[in-house]
Amino acid sequence: MGEGPLSDLLVIDLTRALAGPHAGMMLGDLGARVIKVEAPAGDDTRGWGPPFVGEEGERESTYFMAANRNKESLVLDLKDEADREVLARLVERADVLMENFRVGVMDRLGFSVERLHELNPGLVIMSITGFGHDGPEALRAGYDQIAQGEGGLMSITGTEQPTKVGVPIADLIAGMNGAFGVLAALHERSRTGRGRVVRTSLLAGMIGVHAFQGTRWTVAGEVPGLAGDHHPSIAPYGMFTTQTAPVQIACGSENLWRALCAALGWDPTEPGFATNPERVANRDALVARIEGLFADRPAEHWLAVLAEAGVPSGKVRTMDDVYGWEQVLSQGLLLTVQHATQGELRLPGSPIRFDDDPWSGGRSEHLAPPTLDQHGPAIREWLATD
Repeated sequence: MGEGPLSDLLVIDLTRALAGPHAGMMLGDLGARVIKVEAPAGDDTRGWGPPFVGEEGERESTYFMAANRNKESLVLDLKDEADREVLARLVERADVLMENFRVGVMDRLGFSVERLHELNPGLVIMSITGFGHDGPEALRAGYDQIAQGEGGLMSITGTEQPTKVGVPIADLIAGMNGAFGVLAALHERSRTGRGRVVRTSLLAGMIGVHAFQGTRWTVAGEVPGLAGDHHPSIAPYGMFTTQTAPVQIACGSENLWRALCAALGWDPTEPGFATNPERVANRDALVARIEGLFADRPAEHWLAVLAEAGVPSGKVRTMDDVYGWEQVLSQGLLLTVQHATQGELRLPGSPIRFDDDPWSGGRSEHLAPPTLDQHGPAIREWLATD
């Protein structure tokens, strides 16, 4: 069907909103044919805005565009028997089916796991829920910010009060975990010939990225608090104000601490700052000392000094700055696609590249996010004649 390492796969994407659609987009980026099955009203995110682009009647949500490139759109009313039969024919041909309904919805629609595997024993089924498919809270609806809070991430994010991450990180991580699980199940299928169910959740994704903050509690018995703009276990490692803009520094080793001190004219063995545990204990004083020095010069001066010393550092870029940065462009991280109604669009690209291939995802041509039912007639015709 196309280019990329997954170009021989057919994926049915029954998901809505962000977690599932992000998983489907990841597979589409890698070359899979992804058919997005939408209700007659369309994916919820088609109405999430502003911002929208286009004229009235052809208005498109930029939110929807963020999670649905490299897909075809087919409208099916799964309460309608004829449309359920269309889905059944798709299932017979597919490699993967992805859904993120509440627990029990697929059964009520007549597509239980047992029925799906009767139709296609090799089908890999990916199911994303909010809090898991079983357990005492399995029936709760899953929304990103709620999962960020319930999963503990907000309790360690911010400076003065719990703060959500600036993107729907619970949704995005659940989608990445789902795609990862799908690939593992497909690899297993190559040996067994049979598909299986891959399950993950927004809650599981939040727990899965606790990293050292999780073991601070599970191993050390310490409840982490708000981390703010500085690393709780390494110093100096964080954001520092300058005369013009914030600068970030990451001294992840004693060698880097010594390099920083050499650049700033400090004694690296000074009592209270000679070791990382001492610097962590005296972080406030260390931050004040660095910012007191940095206050007299612009960010560009200090970035040059730090780069010369070999100390990892950087600035905090705005989105317009990021997408104009030559390094981002060199990595294929900005795509140009042709949209059915909006013309040429620029979209963030896949984060994966292969070998020396300059194309993100391994495909040289990406599909624009589809308009509602854009590919419906063609898909129905294909099913009728195949």
